[in-house]
Amino acid sequence: MNGKKFRKWRKERKLSQKKAAELLGLKPRMIQYYEKGERDGKSVQIPKSVRLACFALDAGVVDYDGEDAKKS
Repeated sequence: MNGKKFRKWRKERKLSQKKAAELLGLKPRMIQYYEKGERDGKSVQIPKSVRLACFALDAGVVDYDGEDAKKS
């Protein structure tokens, strides 16, 4: 996921940068860096943990406490 795709992901879910940051456990400024793809002139990559958190939110997971998600 690059910055353009990350921004598209956020916009498609009608999330402000502030709300996306809150849901992903980030500071709003990091959302801006990820969408821009750079910080202070240096390339910024979106970490795997953030990409997976985006996937989890899409799957309806808003928090995880370490317990087995599949309960019989």
